[in-house]
Amino acid sequence: MEDNTIVIVDEDGKEYTMEIILTFDDDQGNSFVLVRDVNDEDIVFAFTYDEDGNLEAVEDPELLEMCEEVLASYDEGFNE
Repeated sequence: MEDNTIVIVDEDGKEYTMEIILTFDDDQGNSFVLVRDVNDEDIVFAFTYDEDGNLEAVEDPELLEMCEEVLASYDEGFNE
């Protein structure tokens, strides 16, 4: 498996191979990872993670908006 992919297992045991788009930390020290399904690159998922690698889906609307802004800034810089 490539270094920029992770496998996420849902509550039903189904595995999804995800491409890591980027990781970043916010001002409060929370770590985020933005990923997309390798089979559907149009949808981006946001997770927080801890030092043990445990993921938790970002559901808070304000945090999701912040993740969208970071992704937009990344895309702008990447496409320049």
